[in-house]
This record gives sequence, structure tokens and C-alpha cells, in this order.
Amino acid sequence: MGTGEAADVHSIPMAQFLFESDLHGLLKLDAPIPNAPPARWQRKAKEAAAAASTVPAPDTTAPSPMKPANRPRSTSKTPSKTPGKSGSKGQNTPNKTGGDRYIPNRSAMQMDVANFLLTKEDSSDETPTKKEHQKAWAMNLNGFDVEEAKILRLSGKPQNAPEGYQNNLKVLYSQKNTPGSTRKNDLNLIDWSSLNFLAVALDKTVYLWNYDSREIIQLMQMEHPDDYISSVSWIKEGNYLAIGTSNAEVQLWDIQQKKRLRNMVSHSSRVSSLSWNNYILSSGSRTGHIHHHDVRVAEHHVATLAGHTQEVCGLKWAPDGRYIASGGNDNLVNIWPASQGDNGSLHPVQTFTQHQGAVKAVAWSPWQSNVLATGGGTSDRHIRIWNVCSGSCLSAVDAQSQVCAVLWSTNYKELVSGHGFAQNQLVVWKYPSMSKVTELKGHTARVLSLTMSPDGSTVASAAADETLRLWRCFELDPVRKKEKDSSTKSSIIHQGIR
Repeated sequence: MGTGEAADVHSIPMAQFLFESDLHGLLKLDAPIPNAPPARWQRKAKEAAAAASTVPAPDTTAPSPMKPANRPRSTSKTPSKTPGKSGSKGQNTPNKTGGDRYIPNRSAMQMDVANFLLTKEDSSDETPTKKEHQKAWAMNLNGFDVEEAKILRLSGKPQNAPEGYQNNLKVLYSQKNTPGSTRKNDLNLIDWSSLNFLAVALDKTVYLWNYDSREIIQLMQMEHPDDYISSVSWIKEGNYLAIGTSNAEVQLWDIQQKKRLRNMVSHSSRVSSLSWNNYILSSGSRTGHIHHHDVRVAEHHVATLAGHTQEVCGLKWAPDGRYIASGGNDNLVNIWPASQGDNGSLHPVQTFTQHQGAVKAVAWSPWQSNVLATGGGTSDRHIRIWNVCSGSCLSAVDAQSQVCAVLWSTNYKELVSGHGFAQNQLVVWKYPSMSKVTELKGHTARVLSLTMSPDGSTVASAAADETLRLWRCFELDPVRKKEKDSSTKSSIIHQGIR
């Protein structure tokens, strides 16, 4: 027994040694493993070296796709199995200058969550308690509930277009509703004279309508097929008509002789607005400039007002001749003095910037020489009453649609405004409360211009529906009419040139 026990005792250490030797051979880690990805510390060292080197050394050997040494080794990590966890920072999609501004960055997409929701099995036997536990785990791990996540979600704001980017898209087709309607929006195409003649500009032709005899006269017509009439305005006495054209001319016509007296050229673009102050005719053009013309002399261009950056579509002299008001497509209203300053230059005494749309509607009060009414376009829709001396806004009312024209009544403390979309109506307002008196409907398109008869009883409106309508909205009763006529006759001999 002693000999057998000794043999067994000596055999145990030998067997243990052989087992440890075999195990060490199997688990030997210092031998290279073929086709294995590099260790994490090797990847980190390689990334740090690449980031530290500012100028990489030029590669003199051309890479060959047949050599394994030249093939790039994958450095991506094993994708995370936990939904909502993003991968390594090295996997972010690089920013691409000038990329599609309407497609968010791919790195903002939750691709792991989408994969988990698409591949997970539907377990309908889960208890409410188990679902609550899963929701709590998801909130702690991911920061959101996986069950409420969307399979594909794009997050982040659209990228802004890079500086200098130009859109290469082109308009393939465009159609206008009315021939010439677009170019008429900022023009002043009707005016009523003190001799009761209504001047109407229709494209290339100017017509005169004698309100008393109902006779229609064709005064003139543009010769060039591309030219058109852009503005008309009567002198106060009613015997001369000023006509602005698209080819930058200002023509002066004698209606009794039906003869053009002179053609004044000083602008470089179409003349869209005209206004008289005795023998001074002021004209506003598309360039934003206003020119004063002395119609008595050969050198007619006597002054230039530069205060607008876009077309001057509204222009009116005050009844007393002290100021001229201008409204433009730049949303500005400028008040200019009649006389020059000490240095010989003309600058606005007031500039109103409250309108948010083009200002074509400009009208002076006939009873208060320092009160002006203006109306803004589609982006503004407000009628504003100004005190031009103090620069204060006395009243502002939302008209609910673009204001194309404004006129003051000479018979009542009221004013009328012309509008565009959606009603295309005329509205009579009480002054100074600016309460609505009535609406006059009939036009089917935007009202372009308004003018008033010399007796102040009738308003003529021209619209984009190619109709001219007359409205008796300020007609006097017989008693008040006699009183007004008698007062006019008694004071007419005292009128003189201002």
C-alpha cells in the first residue's frame, strides 16, 4: 500500500503540469492573429497620430487595389445594441459645404432606435407592471420612451443656403390675367378737371370725356408699340393736361386746340405720378426721383428730390402750395418743402416709415392744410392720418385690404378709399373718428385710381376689371348747394397766383 500511494502522489503533479502547459499553449495571446481588427488602444493611437499631424507626408507610391496593405482598414466600432445610444464620435457624417438645405444631417437620425423598433417581436402578453418597468428603464438609459419614438425622425433646423448661392431654376410658364394689368398697379391713369373733363389713359391712348355733353374725345396716342401712358394730371385751371409716359417723357397738352405744347425730358424711366402747383409741374419716376418742371421756361428742369429708393407712385401738392407729399414702393412717405434750403438743396421735412407696404394713396385735407391721409398696400392695409407740421400720426385704421387710393370730400367731413382683394370696394369714412359710413361695391378687380368731380359730389373709380364707375356719394342737398355756390362766387375775385 505504501508503494502504490507513493506512485499516485507523484503522478498528480505531473498531470497538473501537462494540463497547465496545454492550457497555456491554447491561450497564448502574444502570437499574431491573422485578419483580425486592431485593438482599441491601437485605433486610439492611430487616430491621435492622424489628428496631431497637420501636414501629411506625400505618398509616393500609388495605391493598388490588389495589395492588401493598401486597402483601408475599417476603424468602425461595434454598433451599440442599446436603442437610442449613438455610436462613436468618429461615425458622425461630415459637414458638407453647400449640401441640400432641406435634408437634415444624417447624424441626427436615430437609426439604432429605428432598427430596434422594426426588428423587435410584438409581445402582447406583457403585463402593465412589466411595461411600466420597461418604460422606466428606457427613460433612465436613453432619456426617452422607446415605444413612443418614431421609426424614422429627422431633427434639426434646415441649413441656410451658403453665401453667394444662386438658384438655377427657371420660370417655364407665366400668365397675366389682364393685358397690361401688372404695369398699371403703380400708375395714375384718371383725373377730373375743373372744366368738367375726365381724362382717362388706356394703354397708349388718352381719352377726354366731357361730363356735361357726354362727348368722348381722343386726345393723343403713343406712336411706338411698346410705349404706354403712365400718368395724367390737370392743371388747376383745367385747360392744360400733363401726360407722363413709359419712355420717361412728360408731355403738356392744350385741350382746346388738341395740340401738344411741349415735351419735357429729364427722367430716365417711366413717369408714374404727376402733380401741379401753379406753373410748377412735379413728376415722380420709377427710379425714385422727383423732378420739378417750370413749364414757362425752356430749361424746365429746376429741381430734383431724391428721397426714395423705389418708384414714386403717389405724389400730391398741398392746396396751399407749401408742401408736396410723395409715397413710394419703398413704403416711405416724404414731406418736401416748396422752397429750397439755405444751401440750395431740398430735403424732406418729415419722413414717415410706419407703413409696411407701398404707399400709392396720398391726399391732403381740403380744410386743414397740414393734415395728410396715406394708405398702404397689401402688406400694410392701413389708412393713416398725419400732422405734417408735428410729424405725429393722428389716426390709423386697418382697412382689411390694400389701400389703392384716398380722396377727401370737399362737401362733408369724410373721405373715401379704394381697395383691392378681396372685396375690391370703395369705403366712405367719417373724419376724424374714422368710423365706416358705407361700402360701395361693384368692381370685380382691384381699384386702381380715384378722382373727384369739380363740384365734389361724384367720385370716379378706375379698376383692373377695365371698367370706369361713377359714384354719387357726396351729393349736397339743394339748400347747402346754394349756400356753397354763393360763397364761391363772392370769393372768386380775391383768388390770385400763390
